[in-house]
Amino acid sequence: MSVSLERRDGVGVITIDLPERRNSLTIDMSAQLAGHVAACEGDQDVATIVVTGAPPAFCAGADLTALGEAREEGLRAIYAGFLAVAKSTLPTIAAVNGAAVGAGLNLALACDVRLAGPRAKFDTRFLQLGLHPGGGMTWMAQRLVGPQTAAAMTLFGEVLDAEEAVRTGLALRVVDDVVAAAVELAQPAVKAPRELVLSTKRSLRTTAAQDRHDDAIETELVAQLASMATPEFAELIAAMRARISRNA
Repeated sequence: MSVSLERRDGVGVITIDLPERRNSLTIDMSAQLAGHVAACEGDQDVATIVVTGAPPAFCAGADLTALGEAREEGLRAIYAGFLAVAKSTLPTIAAVNGAAVGAGLNLALACDVRLAGPRAKFDTRFLQLGLHPGGGMTWMAQRLVGPQTAAAMTLFGEVLDAEEAVRTGLALRVVDDVVAAAVELAQPAVKAPRELVLSTKRSLRTTAAQDRHDDAIETELVAQLASMATPEFAELIAAMRARISRNA
């Protein structure tokens, strides 16, 4: 298996592990990646997914030499891995320890949050290969960094290092150990009721596509009322009242 899954402190850590090819994605690896995402979603003990690469790279893109003659079918099969991450019901974090290039950049963009290691690089690379961007890169990039930075990256080959990625909003912060920091970042989601985390992520997706504040209020109200009816909420309220009584 060139893509591995480790369960660590309530987090599914998925590692692309083909360092001799700088973790370039093959069709089989993309299928493995999608399978691991599905396994995490089906595991009640996993609350968050972290995606990373075996050093020194995060993911150097797709192995286009493996597509053969079935180019459209092959490309869609490559997309399947990072699209499984993009569509995951669980919160996702990209632990970008090195270069994220092409489809590897798409994989990072597909996550909810990106942490950048000191050697992280975010590189579209399509222009230099004479290849049009694919997998929804132009859509994801513009939503994260805005049209100007997205244009600089895709049309002019601008490569963002870790600090620039943070400045433009592509990454949350720069950390030395991206996987350890990602697992630590995930802990509040691990400790919270699982369905509450899932419903909050659903609301984030829904409200991101809404234009009016009033619509977002109604979306959240339904989910908030549902959360107030859960045993977990009742237990937390009872515990809070007990603490107040003790301190009174």
